[in-house]
Amino acid sequence: MENELVIDAVEGPSAAGKTTWCRTQLGGQTAAEGFVAEYQPTGREPDGTDLDVQASYWATVNSKRWSQAEELESRTGIALCDSDPLKLHYSWCLAAVGAAPRERFEYELEAVETAFTRLELGLADLTVISIPSPKQLRLQREGDPSRRRRHFELHAALAEPLTHWYSAVDRVDPGRLLWGFPTLLDLSRCPPPRSDRSDPGLLRAMINELPPLP
Repeated sequence: MENELVIDAVEGPSAAGKTTWCRTQLGGQTAAEGFVAEYQPTGREPDGTDLDVQASYWATVNSKRWSQAEELESRTGIALCDSDPLKLHYSWCLAAVGAAPRERFEYELEAVETAFTRLELGLADLTVISIPSPKQLRLQREGDPSRRRRHFELHAALAEPLTHWYSAVDRVDPGRLLWGFPTLLDLSRCPPPRSDRSDPGLLRAMINELPPLP
C-alpha cells in the first residue's frame, strides 16, 4: 500500500470485519501501532436525558479520534480509522429505524457543525465500507468469541440506513467511497485528499441528500 496523505474511514455494521481488515492492511499491527481504534464504551456515556450534553460528549469523543487520525496521517502518510471518526451517521441511523428520537440527531448535527467550524472534525478522504448480509454478519460474529457485541441485533438493523448515509456522501463528492473490503487497498488509484474536509457547507450538502427521517 503506497503512502499518500489521506484519512481513510473503514465502515460497516458490527461484525463486518473492520478491525480485521485494518490489521490486514498494516501487516497485523494493532491499533496502538498503526491505525485509529474504534471507540470502546466506558459505561459512563450520557444516557440521553439531556440531548445537549449527549451531543457535546460525542462531538468531543469523535474530535479526539479525528485528531488522532490527523497525527497518524502526518506521521505515516495514511490514517486508517476503524469506524468513521465523524460517527454522525450513528444517531441518524438510530432515528431512521425508530430506535432514537430524531432530536438526538439534530442536536448532534449542531455540535458537529461547530466542530467543523473549529476544524476539529471533518469528512474522511476515502471511506471503505462493507455491509455483509444479516446471515454473514451472524456467522462472522459467532466466529469471533473475543468480542461481546451486546447490541449486535440493533447494529445489524442499521445496515440499510448506513447504506443511505454513505450513498449520500458519494453523491455529493463522487469517487470517495469504496464498497467492499479489497484484499489490498491501492491508494494510487484513489482520489487525492479533500481540500475541504471540514467545510460545514459540504457536510450540510451531504445531509440534504439523505432520505427524510420519520
